[in-house]
Order: sequence, then C-alpha cells, then structure tokens
Amino acid sequence: MTAAANSHGLTFRQDYFGDPPAWAALVALLEDTFGIDVSIQDRFGGPDPTSMPFGYFDESGVSAANFSGFSMPMMVDGRLVKAAGFQSGAVRPQWRGQGLYRDLMNRAFGWCDEQGFELGILLTDKPAMYEPYGFRVLPQQRFLGAPPPAETRLAGTVRELSLDNAGDITLIRRVLRERTPVSSVFAATAQAEMFLLNGFFDPDVRLTYLDQFEAVIAWKEDETSFQLLDIAGKTILPLSAILGSFDRRPDRVEVFFPPDRLDWQGTQETFESDISLMVRGSAAGLSGPVMLSPMAEF
Repeated sequence: MTAAANSHGLTFRQDYFGDPPAWAALVALLEDTFGIDVSIQDRFGGPDPTSMPFGYFDESGVSAANFSGFSMPMMVDGRLVKAAGFQSGAVRPQWRGQGLYRDLMNRAFGWCDEQGFELGILLTDKPAMYEPYGFRVLPQQRFLGAPPPAETRLAGTVRELSLDNAGDITLIRRVLRERTPVSSVFAATAQAEMFLLNGFFDPDVRLTYLDQFEAVIAWKEDETSFQLLDIAGKTILPLSAILGSFDRRPDRVEVFFPPDRLDWQGTQETFESDISLMVRGSAAGLSGPVMLSPMAEF
C-alpha cells in the first residue's frame, strides 16, 4: 500500500468483482465521476469476467480510486494478438493529488506485463498522462466514399434488435462469441460487454440481425450517409450485400473500421476526436491505417 493510501486509512483491493458491495462501490465511483451507470452490465450478463480491477476503499467501503485492466484479444495485421485494455480509471476529489492513480496504474501495467500481454490499449482525453508508461497515440482513420452497387435484396429476415429484449440480448451475445474479426488489420475479436454497453449508451445506434448470414450489423444513418460501425458474424458480408439487405441507396458511406473485408475501399480521413487511442507493447508497430470500432470503445 502507498504511504498516501495508508495516511488516509485506505485499503488496497484487487480482483474484487466477485464481491457485490465492492462492485456497487465502483459503479458509484464511475457514476459520480463520469455520469455513466455501468450497473446496466448486470442486465447484459455482468461485468467482463476477464477484468482485473485495482482499487482503494475507505473503511466504510466507498471506492476512493480505481484502475482496471481486462483481456481484449485483437486482430492486428493479420495476426491474433494477446492484448489488454485499460479502463475505469477514477479518483474521488478528496483523494486526488495523493499518488493513488499513479500507484494503481503501475499495478495494472505490471499485471499486464506479468500476464504476457503483447499490446496495451486505452482511450483517454489526457494522453500526456500515459506517455511516461510507454503509450503512444495511434491516429485513427475513418473511411468515406460512394456506395458500391447494392445487391438485390436478399432472401431471409432482416430484423431490428432491442437491448430491452432479453431474447435479443442472448442472440447478440451468441453471435459475438462466434464472430470473425471485422477487419484483419485492426479489430477486437471478442468484447461482448462493450458492444452491448455502447449500443445501450448511444440511442442512435441501430442493431439489425440478418438471419440468412447470422450477422448483427451496428449502424447509423442520416439524410445522406450510411454509417457502418461494426459487423458481428461468422463471416463478414460485403458492403453491397449489407446495403442490399437493408434496401438502402445512400449518397455516401462512412465506415468506422478498416474496410479490408468489405469488398469496398473508401478514402481515408483522419477521425477527429477529443479522445485519443493509445497503445504500448511489442505488438504496437501497426502498419496500416486503423480505427477501433465505436462498438468496441471502452
């Protein structure tokens, strides 16, 4: 335990998601800090079982500070990479400036190295905080262009899914377990928890099931563009098949992941955001333009 934690009567805990009061304390910390309620995960099957939280708690069980790692296998340049993501970093105001966050980061990054993760990934609006730990910003590119000629609408059911429907949640989780990475260049291979959370927190995201392909398509649209966020399925459909199944004829397509498996090639455009994607580790030398699907953000 750090001297700062000891002076405040805090107790260090690790791997505590199996303790409901401790999990509830972390939920409260994240809601108070970021205004998000991650307890919705209980509806979706609970928190990621690979998560390894590191935290400090006061004597009444309040979560004073936390920083978590989790397994996030990635496809990178055609190779399956053992990667770890880092999230849920927060310190309550009364305990800031005491070195707690730095201590928890060191513990989490040390755990990552001990477990043999080749790649560390995080999203942050404070990239300078993580550069001393070997992280670098990875610029992201989205892909824009004219749509391909849409195929004739294919046979099979096209059905909108709802995250208020338990049966639909079960279906999405099954499809995600069996999915092929949406890109061979840069893509998450699992992460059902974040897919569901991102779909829940963004009301503009639409989830559509194509039963002929056993695929879930995450997408948005406006007056002129079709925005493809992710595809979860055993095979990755060509963009023309997706547009044909949806009976869409947009003026423009925007794809938010490398489109190498879509049989379509758009023009790269730098994705501008206040949130930076950062990576560290031996597998951080990526060769192609990348973007982390918005459905895999954490």
